[in-house]
Amino acid sequence: MAGVRWSWPLPGPIERGFNPADTRKGLLIAGQSGQAVLAAASGSVVYSGNGLIGYGELIIVKHSDRMLSAYAYNRERLVGEGDRVDAGQQIARLGQDERSRNVLHFEIRRDGKPVDPADYLPAR
Repeated sequence: MAGVRWSWPLPGPIERGFNPADTRKGLLIAGQSGQAVLAAASGSVVYSGNGLIGYGELIIVKHSDRMLSAYAYNRERLVGEGDRVDAGQQIARLGQDERSRNVLHFEIRRDGKPVDPADYLPAR
């Protein structure tokens, strides 16, 4: 898939699937507060901060010229901009969304456009 080998960033159940009509286009994956959030593929951190309203502590990883992944609603970010990460490496601790649910908002973007992560992640 565009030269990137994907894995799940969190093992929990999907709370909300991808919907192209949603404002935030991605998966909501349930977990436990403080649980390890893992890089879904190797790459470089291009954003690590809380400047995008509505995403909380956010990390964006660039995997190739065409592919990015985003991890929102973290309680704590463990990587900074410019850091190289390996697939499966812990990059954050799970936090809560605006409804106080312990979930990870996970997006994959191809050529800057959100795509359904289920089309890229391995079956489980």
